[in-house]
Amino acid sequence: VQLQASGGGLVQSGGSLRLSCAASGFIFSISTMGWYRQAPGKQRELVGFIGSSGTTTYADSVKGRFTISRDNAKNTVYLQMNGLKPEDTAVFYCHAKLVHDYWGQGTKVTVSS
Repeated sequence: VQLQASGGGLVQSGGSLRLSCAASGFIFSISTMGWYRQAPGKQRELVGFIGSSGTTTYADSVKGRFTISRDNAKNTVYLQMNGLKPEDTAVFYCHAKLVHDYWGQGTKVTVSS
């Protein structure tokens, strides 16, 4: 199982970024995929996840600003982040919920005020 996250960077407050996570080594289309983040000095927290049917769930802190989508043909899950705030600064991790939990390497997002 491999999860390769990309798309992080530096953005100003109010800006947007789209993260991607390319997956391989398992049947992506039937798997629940998630995004987590870990801010400096804090525990890793759930951002949201998308089920195999496309149903999404989000943390309250990102509802209305972030959107998770998937492209099963490309084995890729996306995290569209709009209205970014400085408190969104974190390393974002892609997650696959299989029999075990699998994590990508993380991509850093920095939001400047």
